Amino acid sequence: MIEVVLNDRLGKKVRVKCNEDDTIGDLKKLVAAQTGTRSDKIRIQKWYNIYKDHITLRDYEIHDGMGLELYYN
Repeated sequence: MIEVVLNDRLGKKVRVKCNEDDTIGDLKKLVAAQTGTRSDKIRIQKWYNIYKDHITLRDYEIHDGMGLELYYN
């Protein structure tokens, strides 16, 4: 289990526990459950890299305690 921190830069910081073999789509569903936002309206990125839903966290080299950016479409 790893913990990922997502910041939307609007004052909301979400901590999500997930597995490294979960996909970005799974992470979006966990974030949606905590924030109350629909998962298809969430975009997760780091700098200018927008993460695709079907790729795992391990493939993107997302580790425990890593911070990502959370945007709403």
